[in-house]
Amino acid sequence: MTTGAVGEHAGAIVPDVRRIAVLRANAVGDYVLTLPALQALKAAYPQATLALLGKRWHAEFLDGRPGPVDEVICLPAVSGVTAPADAPEPAAEDGDALRDFLSQMRRRRFDLALQLHGGGRYSNPLVRALGARVTAGFCAPGASALDRNFPYLTPDIDLHPRALLLLECVALVGARASAIEPRLSLRARDHEALAAALPAVPDMTQPLVVLQPGATDPRRRWRANGFAAVGDALAAQGALVAINGDPSEAELVHRVAAAMRHRPLALPGTLSLGALCALLARAHLVVSNDTGPAHLARALDVPTVTLYWIGNLPSYGPLSARWHRVAVSYGVDCPVCGARVINALDGHCGHGASLLDEIAADAVVGLALQAYRASLERNNDGARRVDPLSRPAPGSARPHSSTAPAACHPASRGSRST
Repeated sequence: MTTGAVGEHAGAIVPDVRRIAVLRANAVGDYVLTLPALQALKAAYPQATLALLGKRWHAEFLDGRPGPVDEVICLPAVSGVTAPADAPEPAAEDGDALRDFLSQMRRRRFDLALQLHGGGRYSNPLVRALGARVTAGFCAPGASALDRNFPYLTPDIDLHPRALLLLECVALVGARASAIEPRLSLRARDHEALAAALPAVPDMTQPLVVLQPGATDPRRRWRANGFAAVGDALAAQGALVAINGDPSEAELVHRVAAAMRHRPLALPGTLSLGALCALLARAHLVVSNDTGPAHLARALDVPTVTLYWIGNLPSYGPLSARWHRVAVSYGVDCPVCGARVINALDGHCGHGASLLDEIAADAVVGLALQAYRASLERNNDGARRVDPLSRPAPGSARPHSSTAPAACHPASRGSRST
């Protein structure tokens, strides 16, 4: 256990905290998994404002959304955080932007700054440079130490649920969880964005099922004809099947749609993130690879069937089983060259072949039909989910308002952190 800069032991509440900064500048699923930790922080320091140091998408997504984040501050390009660690030397203007950013942050006089982004090799120096009274967060061997540190030991740490690790980390500053499942609230504008994007939707009185066949890493994508088989099985049960994907996944969305016997609703890059949340909240079931929309669906209390590679399931799988099922691939070797991929320290052989193709379509169809029928019964028995629009997530702060919007300061020009 480490000792803080002002003499408190790790685990104690930091006194007189009015301003908190949290570094977590990752992707959609990463933010969702951080929600219980952010809510625990807000509950521990209810009078403090919580600023998320993130990306432009965070600012757009969280503006006006009930939850623990009061403000989003967009990071400039930071090597290893919002820009690749192996990128060339930053341009002079990027260096100036970072210096200006840090100067602005120091003037804010944060009482508490937390590093929840990663191991800390690149992110801990950034958090230390904010000038906060107390710093805390993850710290891998060789990373700069903060005032209060949570050991970040790879690859062992990747065998633990990420949401629980984040909760353990914020416990360094006395934040304790009231819930472990991420919960997300909708905004009225999410429904409005969905209505604007889909003005001529087919009969939405049918039970809706959403398929998500894409994923950022091609190794986490199950085959298109498998998703088509699942879609047809659910359509035969009376479901309206929608196939979602971002603009880069348009060809994949159309490939799944073309392989189906029933006519689906293809949504290739059609929806904003807010509109996607509104669509997912209407669904009776989401069938997805291990990617952001699966995490969003679970946070919106929507039943899911998610396809996982065994190496990712411990960290990113669901934390409850009642409404969430998983189909798992246990293969640990690259299908192309045979290289062992179970250990992240072995590196990446460079092949993008799917690690999920050993999952049988019949197995996923069976899980999906079970989950779909259970979801129908759930709604018919009067246990219908409360619309998240009318219910703030547990531990939520007040909604952002026009007088205190989620701000977006210097915008990130980097890529997703490595």
